[in-house]
Amino acid sequence: MTASERAPGPGAFSFFSTPRLTAWGIAALTLIPVLVVASALVDPDQEIWAHLWQYTLPELLVNSVWLALGVGLGVSFLGISLAWLTAACDFPGRRFFTWALLLPLALPAYVTAFVWLGWLDFTGVLPTWLRETWGITQVPPIRSRGGVIVVMTLALYPYVYLTARAAFQGQGRRLMEAAQSLGMGRVRGFFRVALPMARPGIVAGLSLALMETLADFGTVSVFNYNTFTTAIYKAWFSLFSLSAASQLASILIFFVLVLALLEQASRQQRGYAQSSRAGGASARILLDGWRAGLAFSFAGGVFLLAFLAPFTQLLVWAWQAAAIDLDPRYFEFIGHSLLLSGLGALLVAALSLALAYAQRLAPSPGMLFTTRLATIGYALPGAVLAVGFFIPVAWLDNLIIDQTRAWSGHEIGQVLGGTLVVMLLAYCARFLAVGFGTIEAGLGRITRSLDEAALVLGVGGARRLRQVHLPMLRGPLLVAMALTFVDIMKELPITLMTRPFGWDTLATRVFEMTSEGEWERAALPAVAIAIAGLLPIFLLIRHSDART
Repeated sequence: MTASERAPGPGAFSFFSTPRLTAWGIAALTLIPVLVVASALVDPDQEIWAHLWQYTLPELLVNSVWLALGVGLGVSFLGISLAWLTAACDFPGRRFFTWALLLPLALPAYVTAFVWLGWLDFTGVLPTWLRETWGITQVPPIRSRGGVIVVMTLALYPYVYLTARAAFQGQGRRLMEAAQSLGMGRVRGFFRVALPMARPGIVAGLSLALMETLADFGTVSVFNYNTFTTAIYKAWFSLFSLSAASQLASILIFFVLVLALLEQASRQQRGYAQSSRAGGASARILLDGWRAGLAFSFAGGVFLLAFLAPFTQLLVWAWQAAAIDLDPRYFEFIGHSLLLSGLGALLVAALSLALAYAQRLAPSPGMLFTTRLATIGYALPGAVLAVGFFIPVAWLDNLIIDQTRAWSGHEIGQVLGGTLVVMLLAYCARFLAVGFGTIEAGLGRITRSLDEAALVLGVGGARRLRQVHLPMLRGPLLVAMALTFVDIMKELPITLMTRPFGWDTLATRVFEMTSEGEWERAALPAVAIAIAGLLPIFLLIRHSDART
């Protein structure tokens, strides 16, 4: 872009003359909580560290490593195998399973978790039936490491499925034909050629699933499985030690950032996995007989366990609970959820537009680095962001109170703490990547020649954004707001840890009911969250490959 194009015209906002400063200002939303939490490692409290190391850290490290390892293996197996079946094979029901296997994304993992507990816990449906009907009293406990790994695998495998399927589709027919011409059978060709070529896409999806695993709070708390996120929450709200919470958050952020760097590296290498798509649907391997039955049973079994059965159970429980539990409070829960999600979606869309437009005005390696910093918040657990924003906001609140007392002699209460400010800041930092990716892609489809034509006609600065780009970005903006809206509605740790007193939402209602073992009563708000969660799935399906 030319210097004259970047120069501010008459009446232009300062944003158009300082896009780099705007980008760094938005990136500060992510950098501030990261630096605040990371500072706990620079100047650690020795007494707290000694306590954590003696009583807490060993268990947290072991639990987190086993959880990441188990979920990583589980989502890799399910995601890769299902992606290969729907992308490269043809069997009865393939077209249905192509999009249906994405539906588990609509159910937050903590919702799937309490449904499984309702089925398999000691007082659940299946153990009770086994005891009363067959006298079987010994049932493997669902509240175990294996139980939480299975549930999180079923909830998170779509991340790997989505990226692996795109990688397999991008390989085209000729790749496997070349492998067969070298004497490889289909199985050997898959492991020797197709799978290695799809590795960048698979690693990208696996990294996202592992980041969600480490960031999860609701599922592990339902299973009473101690990880860093539950320890951060207990340190803050049970021990009333913000210092201990920040120390734990600083350790967690280290592991998450390593995964984020791995995901970024895989994204940069993804190009070699994309090949000719010649052949498309005709290149699929036709499965018949027992192979077709096995493929259908496998895909159908995963769909049943991961979405259909849990969602059906939620509807049954919600119908039963509505008669006694549906009261005016639920309008308050829904109102709070809609307000938070709506405000957060608008803020994220506005910041994403500003960041994407700043990148368009001043493209450079430095700007690319800034935008990557600004959008890395999606890799950070909500508990970390909650701690990272609460500490500086509390400091600023105390500063305002002290200055007001010094100037006027009057005592005032909290100005920022106890409001929606911390929540909205954390939402923006967490979900900016969701809005930015969509809007950046939309801007990328607008050619530079259109900008040049607008400049020739004297339309620059704010007028060009308002009259030329915004009408063309209406679709991406709506998609960005819809995706962010649903993500915020499902978000639990940020809402739970930073909400004003008495400010309950659908997500916090689910947490309260599951903490008391009230699965049926938790189903009512969970159904509302799940129905809202179907929106981004339908958007993904709508924008998926038309040839599937």
